[in-house]
Amino acid sequence: MDRERLKAFLDSLGPLSFFGFILLQSLQVIAAPIPGEVTGFLGGFLYGPVLGLFLSTIGLTIGSFINFWLSKTFGRPFVERFVSKQTIERYDYLLHHKGAFLVFLLFLIPGTPKDFLCYILGLGHLTVKEFLLISTVGRFGGTILLTLGGNFIRHHQYYRFSMLVGVAIVLIFLSMAYRDKLERIFRIWHDGSKKKLSRKEAEREEGK
Repeated sequence: MDRERLKAFLDSLGPLSFFGFILLQSLQVIAAPIPGEVTGFLGGFLYGPVLGLFLSTIGLTIGSFINFWLSKTFGRPFVERFVSKQTIERYDYLLHHKGAFLVFLLFLIPGTPKDFLCYILGLGHLTVKEFLLISTVGRFGGTILLTLGGNFIRHHQYYRFSMLVGVAIVLIFLSMAYRDKLERIFRIWHDGSKKKLSRKEAEREEGK
């Protein structure tokens, strides 16, 4: 499904195109039939920077929540149908403690499998409010870049689009170069925080 076919489909919905786009953006998070880069770009191309960003954010938030809720409701066997065992094990450390700030940092890193991460986090201890805040804000930077890119092409601003692509390439390169190192640091940081929490709980028990 290329951009022109998606655009034609949404245009055919008329006044309901807003809801169609939100549904499309949500579905690409849940089942990934369409790359998120395509739908994010399409939002800016069809609706401009402000409305496109707004609609994309709504769709991404709904899709992320559904992933999280499905995981909370049906548990690990269900998640393993959609997420590889290797990916689950890679982020398993997040499930044993809230680690809300670390999860937020992971959402900020380009290239992190955010859609799968929503499923995985549903197996942990984050509340719905915490998850929605983290996932929505964490996705916002990437959504802005994609929406602006679509808007630049819409208005034939190819120089600005080229500059945006350059920034995106630099960010992706840096994330590819340092993502594994950052995730190792996050894991060590998380383990250290968990040990401190365990010591404090043990001290409380002794005090009693």
